[in-house]
Amino acid sequence: MSPAPVPRSPAKRVIPPNPVLSALVVGGFVALLYVIEGIDTALGGALDREGVIPRDFTEWDNILWAPLLHGGWAHVTSNAVPLLLLGFLANSGGIKQFLQVTAVIWLTGGLGVWVIGSTASHIGASGLVFGYLVFLLLRGLFTRSVAQIAVAVVVFALYGAALWGVLPGQPGISWESHLFGALGGVLAAWGVARDNRRAAA
Repeated sequence: MSPAPVPRSPAKRVIPPNPVLSALVVGGFVALLYVIEGIDTALGGALDREGVIPRDFTEWDNILWAPLLHGGWAHVTSNAVPLLLLGFLANSGGIKQFLQVTAVIWLTGGLGVWVIGSTASHIGASGLVFGYLVFLLLRGLFTRSVAQIAVAVVVFALYGAALWGVLPGQPGISWESHLFGALGGVLAAWGVARDNRRAAA
């Protein structure tokens, strides 16, 4: 008899352990973005003013919902496809880890924009997109997983050019959200790698 295959370490998984549930979670979140944009459209764009307002202590709580708001259907649609793909892949550590990674990216992005952002209402889920992208790129390196690195290469080929969005230069684009979302991805990848090392010890 041939030996049984060695199961892949949970830290080195590429596909979520429960793909259907992960797809429902990520798809449900993206659907929520469309519902909120529909409400915003019905209100004449009133919600667009509820984004992160840098250094305004009366609006600090907008950090909690700014990624849910978008400046029109084109804006939300531009984030929807990468969110679906990158969010699904970021679920490979399970739903609990995915929610933790999302929280780190969400809060790092929002707080960073609040501290140094330009005077404007910063809205949109693009910070999450950049965070998931960087998380996926670094995760495989930290875990030394060939499969995850291969996925990261594919992800980079698809979306790597987007990383230039962390630099200022495009009017109306919150490069600060992109930059601090990406930094949140770095923190999340480091935290997941640290937890994996502790679990393996």
